[in-house]
Amino acid sequence: MSDVKKLNVLMCGTGEYTTGWTGSGASKSDKKIGVVGLTLFDLRRLGKVDHLSMVGTNGSKFPAIRQHLQENIANVYKDMDISFDAYPEGNQISGEAYKDAIDKLSPGDAVIIFTPDSTHYPIAKYAIERKLHVLVTKPATQLLTHHQDLIESAKQHNVVCFVEHHKRQIFDPVYSDAKARAASLGEFNFYSAWMSQPKAQLETFRAWAGKDSDISYYLSSHHIDIHCWIMQGKAIPTRVIASAATGIATGEPYNCVPQTEDTITLLVDWQSLSSSKHKGTAVYTASWTAPLKAGVHSAQHWYYMAEKGEINVDQAHRGYDIVADETGKTWYNPFYMKYSPSESGHFDGQRGYGYISIEKFIDAARSVNGGETQPADYDKHGLPTIENTVLTTAILNAGRISLDEKRAVFIKQKDNQWLLE
Repeated sequence: MSDVKKLNVLMCGTGEYTTGWTGSGASKSDKKIGVVGLTLFDLRRLGKVDHLSMVGTNGSKFPAIRQHLQENIANVYKDMDISFDAYPEGNQISGEAYKDAIDKLSPGDAVIIFTPDSTHYPIAKYAIERKLHVLVTKPATQLLTHHQDLIESAKQHNVVCFVEHHKRQIFDPVYSDAKARAASLGEFNFYSAWMSQPKAQLETFRAWAGKDSDISYYLSSHHIDIHCWIMQGKAIPTRVIASAATGIATGEPYNCVPQTEDTITLLVDWQSLSSSKHKGTAVYTASWTAPLKAGVHSAQHWYYMAEKGEINVDQAHRGYDIVADETGKTWYNPFYMKYSPSESGHFDGQRGYGYISIEKFIDAARSVNGGETQPADYDKHGLPTIENTVLTTAILNAGRISLDEKRAVFIKQKDNQWLLE
């Protein structure tokens, strides 16, 4: 693909995942220098990406962001160009600056969206309608109807639309191997997933936590999607019942809005597509009120039981831990992003699944631009396309309705469209 034109990319969102900068300085999480920006700067060094831009809502943040990137990326890694155009300019504040930034792009360029959950749909829709390829972080949308609208819009405008579920497919070899082995274990019976982040994240997310989204959308989306991926073509979700714990996020010192849940659990019924007698159950739990010094930023594991066997995955503890006098024991995950430079002084994280999930999107967009593939081709390989992730959104949306209306919500299909009742 070396002769295919390099891709111009707009980064929507300037926070922790894009730059590692949170407004009060570098993130205290494991993403101190971000993921998206760093990956794209390196892909530009490697010749896949060309012009970069970044958009937020407050232009006054960019001087501090540029200084943060200079000190922690440009000064650390050899040959790393961190230049980008910024929107909005100067000290302007605008919730619709993304439109100005997108309007500067040309058909075939790309947009990567890492913004609060409630903004994913309008930004993605605006970009797709201008024939731009889109990578949107999970959850793709909060409403099933919006997700299905993006599916149709991406088809209409013939662009690639991926959801950044970086645990899927070849991105994380453990999950990929587990998915392959699940295929030989017969009918699905039970799945349990746990994912949590420490209470300190509530300080990072206070601006939107409980107002615009919840911890189920933000975190459970990962392992719900993994389960949907394993079940693709084998079983479908039929009913969702949600329950929530409260009281920590809304108290001192976090002071989130009164409706903020601490921990959310979804109980989901699944129906086999090949055997009417086989039904399964799944329990998906996520929390952002975990202890502060647990040694991992995201505690995460899942268990899968089927007719002929079981699978246990502990994502957070992979037999690799470091102990330091000041911080105690920490479990690191270089399989996600490796931040230490190579022996030559260059960035050395190209094998991390956080990097690969972005690179595969860039490769797909360039391939479509070069006429080598069609967007629909990527639906066939289990990649997290907007088409392949629709049931993840159906479950998350049903869970939110269940919490709000205190009832079971049913997932049904009619005329090739998924519905919630």
